[in-house]
Parts: sequence; C-alpha cells; structure tokens
Amino acid sequence: MSVVVGYIAADRGRAALDAAIDEAKRRGTDLVVVHSFHGGPREDGDEILATDEELAEIGARLEAEGLPHSIHDYVRGNDPAKDLVMAAREFDAELIVIGIRRRTAAGKFLLGSNAHDILMDAECPVLTVKAQST
Repeated sequence: MSVVVGYIAADRGRAALDAAIDEAKRRGTDLVVVHSFHGGPREDGDEILATDEELAEIGARLEAEGLPHSIHDYVRGNDPAKDLVMAAREFDAELIVIGIRRRTAAGKFLLGSNAHDILMDAECPVLTVKAQST
C-alpha cells in the first residue's frame, strides 16, 4: 500500500506534498510522488529544468526524513489526472493527495478540471488540499 501525491511546482503542490508526507508517516506506508507533463512543444524548457531541481530537492528531503518513497516524472502525453490515477493503481494506493485551487465555473468549463477527473476516476479515497493564503 502507498500514499500517492500529485505534485506540481506551485504552492498547492507543496501543500499537497506536506499533507501526503504526514499521511504516509501516520499510515506507516510508502510515499509515491507523481509529476506529469504532457510533453512536446507546449512545455517550457526552463520550467522542466526547474521542476527537475525541485523533484531532486524533494527526494533529498524524503531521504533525510527516512520516509520510504519513489518519485515519478511522467512525460507520456497524458493528462496529469490520467497519469495520477494510473500511478495510484500501479502502486496500490490507499490514498491520493492533490492540491486544488479556486476556479470560476467558466474556467472549469473551458479548461477542464484535473481534480474533478481524479475524484471521479480514482479507486481509492482522495484528499484535496488548499495552499494557505498569504
């Protein structure tokens, strides 16, 4: 069993990671960190490098905390929601943790919603986390 967290390099992603670390420790299970890019020309090279550095820092943090973990950076052309749900199945997740943000109804309609897709498609409970307001 594991706790799977969908990670993005943003405040809501960091909040989800913190909550997932707490849950994995509380449950005594592995943490699986999943980051997903679509890939191709729509991705920014600087953003990819920054994310790689951040994922390396996360790995160092988890090592220092002694938490069993794995980090997966997928570039498979899938929506992040699909990659996260597939990872949850692959790693026998007992919980998925995701960060969410406030969106307007029009924004949800035009852009879709990874959070909604994860909630509908996941086979295990999903914990949604908001970043603290600054």
